[in-house]
Amino acid sequence: MEKVERLISIIMILLKKDVVSTTEFAQLFNVTKRTILRDMETLSVSNIPIYSVNGVHGGYGIMDEYKVDKRLLSSADLENILTALSGLEQILISEDVEVTIKKIEAMVSPLAPKSSIRLSFYDWEGRSEIRQTLKQCQEAILARRLISFDYIDKNGVNTKRMVEPYQLHFSETSWYLKGFCLHRRRCRTFKLSRIDHLHVDEKTFNPRDYLLEEKHEASYQPEVVAVKALISPSIKDPFIERYGRKSIENYSSELFLATIHVPQNMIGFQFLASFGTNLKIIEPQSYVEEFRNYLLEMVNQYS
Repeated sequence: MEKVERLISIIMILLKKDVVSTTEFAQLFNVTKRTILRDMETLSVSNIPIYSVNGVHGGYGIMDEYKVDKRLLSSADLENILTALSGLEQILISEDVEVTIKKIEAMVSPLAPKSSIRLSFYDWEGRSEIRQTLKQCQEAILARRLISFDYIDKNGVNTKRMVEPYQLHFSETSWYLKGFCLHRRRCRTFKLSRIDHLHVDEKTFNPRDYLLEEKHEASYQPEVVAVKALISPSIKDPFIERYGRKSIENYSSELFLATIHVPQNMIGFQFLASFGTNLKIIEPQSYVEEFRNYLLEMVNQYS
């Protein structure tokens, strides 16, 4: 067994047990007691809170603060945590999450039934490209350091920003940074894929009442309109998932009638257009006209 594997195994064993003697470790790994002593020194230098106990029943243990009280968590609880973390690992791509998963896996009995839930996300290449930005933002949040970056909005306008970072937020398919923009003097949400040339400043900041500030940002909501649309059975599922079953009713043997609320802007048009010929808006007439004009502009791009 390689030294790194042995060190990881020692940690996993100490997480499960209170105190393990040097002799037990030496016999388990088929090494000398001196080797085990060196391993313990290596772990201590690596900031693993190892302590020694003298006497007949002595040995090595790991500080209780480093452990999770397994009596408070059943195997089902631990499996649920692992399920959630496995999903987070796919979208976060973080070594920290991977290490946490390994720690919790060591606490689960090998005889425990496997999780009945599995989360899967698209393995998009761009998600790994955004990893560095995500990591820098997270480090800046924890260290309370200001960050500066170039930001390109949805219209292609480039501005330079200085921001107090407070929170990273994953929504549907994208990562966002929430923070206080020193240029706009209010809370703003920035899409990470639109951030370029990010720099973590040496200057720190005193956290302001972020939740209070965020309420002002959240006060803005895009205008929405109730839309009726005829949809084919092939796209019924995404409407049920987003708007619920009550939003859909039978219309004919081949179509359903969906009543939904969508933004009265480009975002709403893009969402409806994504369903192609499987959807036809019938009310209100004013929205039908606006949507038609949007589609004609799209067609003109190829004429």
